[in-house]
Amino acid sequence: MIHVIASIELKPECFDEFLTVFKENMVNVRAEDGCIDYVPCVDVESGLSPQVTVREHVVTVLETWESTDHLRAHLATPHMLKYEKKTQDMKVSTQVQVIEPA
Repeated sequence: MIHVIASIELKPECFDEFLTVFKENMVNVRAEDGCIDYVPCVDVESGLSPQVTVREHVVTVLETWESTDHLRAHLATPHMLKYEKKTQDMKVSTQVQVIEPA
């Protein structure tokens, strides 16, 4: 099992539209072979001292996959290629971490 943490910084004017497109695609992703979980998250102010600055225009996607092979297959699906094309101009940057339980 692997986890993916994808942080997507968006153009401020595209934030709501991006979330709409993302959520429309979630049903397709969750139906994929090997997908255990796939959820978009946004920062919230917690008041905890270790918390970094709240990022207003960032969506963090938390994903869990059975394997890296499933993740690779996910990235090549027609619905993900369509999603990428639809959202590419909304993004400022994307950072991805792939991790596994220790």
